[in-house]
Amino acid sequence: MARTWLRRIAELDPVTDHQEIYKISAGCEFPFDYQRALEFALFRTYCVPSISALLAATGEFEKRPQQRYDDTALLMTEIAEHGYDSERGKQALRVINRAHGRYVISNDDMLYVLSTFVYDPVDWIDRFGWRPLHPHERDAAFHYFLAVGKRMGIKDIPPTFAEFRRFKDEYEREHFRYSDTNHAVGRYTMDLFCSWFPKPLRPAVGLGVRALLDEPMLTAFGFRAAPAWVGAAARGGLKARSAVVRLLPERRISKLTQDPKSRTYPNYPHGYTPEDLGAPPPPSDLDPKWLRRGCPFPAPSEKTS
Repeated sequence: MARTWLRRIAELDPVTDHQEIYKISAGCEFPFDYQRALEFALFRTYCVPSISALLAATGEFEKRPQQRYDDTALLMTEIAEHGYDSERGKQALRVINRAHGRYVISNDDMLYVLSTFVYDPVDWIDRFGWRPLHPHERDAAFHYFLAVGKRMGIKDIPPTFAEFRRFKDEYEREHFRYSDTNHAVGRYTMDLFCSWFPKPLRPAVGLGVRALLDEPMLTAFGFRAAPAWVGAAARGGLKARSAVVRLLPERRISKLTQDPKSRTYPNYPHGYTPEDLGAPPPPSDLDPKWLRRGCPFPAPSEKTS
């Protein structure tokens, strides 16, 4: 079967055309895989105690986990669907930068989170995708997030796909370790994932999620590993899904912002703009050590080369 999107991806340049390639890959070719992989990518970042400690201190993941999930997902899809230099893309980046600019966050933590957005979807699709990624899709993902990262004011982003991958792997080896805040934020996130399903299914969903976490993540969260048969069943189910998708006709319209099924914003995408999204100001009782004076990030309306 001729694949129009794959042919188009092969024709494009992954450096200069990275936005188009990324939109095709995430919105048309692998929307389910990108969504699941980015959920697990964010989950993965909570294994770093300096990241989980701030999230726990704000209380947002305890009080409003669904809204925090929806804000993050919708802001990232706005950028991918419309482009980082479009008006809606700039608005989304402005919201992201304003939220991050309120807090003391190290550049390395920001850089690590950015790296998960590049490599976790690549790794997921390598395991569970209905076809292999084209090399242009891998390179385009790197160049896309390189551009997004610069617009977020993240410094010292490694200049190649391989070097950024090496940074991610080394950062995890150095910083993944158990902490109580990892466990708390991990539990809030696990409960959120389970809440999307009917109550009788939630224990099985929790087992399935744990089965897809690798050993360093389980250790950092303090979670028990799922039985081996659960992991085999979860992986088998995802691979079976891929076999079915392989037989389906190509998706013609990007799914990035067509059908987000947002629980917090059910009238999306017509009822608001990206600037209506985002976390509230820090709580009044937040320890001042977490607060940053001034905003170190560039305004997204300023094009960053």
